[in-house]
Amino acid sequence: MSFSAADHAHMALALRLAARGLFTTTPNPRVGCVLVKEEAIVGVGWHEKAGGPHAEVNALAMAGSGARGATAYVTLEPCSHYGRTPPCADALIAAGVSRVVAAMVDPNPLVAGQGLDRLRAAGIAVETGLLESEARELNLGFVSRMTRGRPWLRLKIATSLDGKTALANGQSQWITGPAARRDVQAWRARSCAILTGSGTVLQDNPRLSVREIDCPRQPLRVVADSRLRIPEDAALLSGGPCLIASAKPAADKAARLAARGIEVLTLPDAQGRVDLAALLAELARRGCNEVLAEAGAHLAGALVTAGLVDEFLLYQAPLLLGDAARGMVALGELSALAQAPRLAILERRAIGADLFIRARCA
Repeated sequence: MSFSAADHAHMALALRLAARGLFTTTPNPRVGCVLVKEEAIVGVGWHEKAGGPHAEVNALAMAGSGARGATAYVTLEPCSHYGRTPPCADALIAAGVSRVVAAMVDPNPLVAGQGLDRLRAAGIAVETGLLESEARELNLGFVSRMTRGRPWLRLKIATSLDGKTALANGQSQWITGPAARRDVQAWRARSCAILTGSGTVLQDNPRLSVREIDCPRQPLRVVADSRLRIPEDAALLSGGPCLIASAKPAADKAARLAARGIEVLTLPDAQGRVDLAALLAELARRGCNEVLAEAGAHLAGALVTAGLVDEFLLYQAPLLLGDAARGMVALGELSALAQAPRLAILERRAIGADLFIRARCA
């Protein structure tokens, strides 16, 4: 399908609008809409927060009667079902738009092409696929949850240049500088949940909260804690929602935590550890699109070994900690290079004095 330069420009604007909901739309996708009539933009909108009007409705409200005969550029197929709001496909039909260009088909089984079919049945010209990869990238977590039944998982690790995350005695604050730590806050803010392990809680007592970023919500803090070792005065148990996944029931402690609004799930695997795949499936069931793991080498290694890590966020500081320091990912001994997970680097840039690398499994 051939799209004009103007089509590309309008969809690019719709994507920029959609990105304004980066921190706020969960569990819904980030969506933008631009209405164009006779080469002039008559309405723009984006989905601002779950439960609020969708992007198309906001754009139609701005356009008013100018929407009749217009082209709607939407970053995701208009919905066709009743959720918290009425179907956007019906709103576009009622407004009298003549053409809809959708970047991608909605992977939600409740929609999955039905919105586009409804538009076509109403006599509206429908085209798809314009800047589809960019639209998919913006909603990787939503797509993952709808198609794989689990969130998109990013593993964040701060290391020295020789790949160490802490001294042998556990000291790790701070390996990276202030600019890198601020960058992490943006990744936290866009995430639905932050996952860590009990070892990290016992060693560092982190809050895992969003700071320095204007974010209207705090992500769910999730702790993989096989033996329910977490101290009841741990910092992350205050100031926001928290979920603990255990492998062995500890009824008294779980009851005390529950009385404080902290849920404990028992999700054992065959080895008596937390079933990480089941935990991610449960987070997806709760509407989590993106999960950020900030964990020690053992949980990081378990996630990598289980094939659950989709993306790596590596912050490397210009210092050397030596061979006695703690490593990044506990994978066990490899006997051949062919066994080593291979990564494709997507991004490499300096952040302050540190180096940031974003990579995915090759």
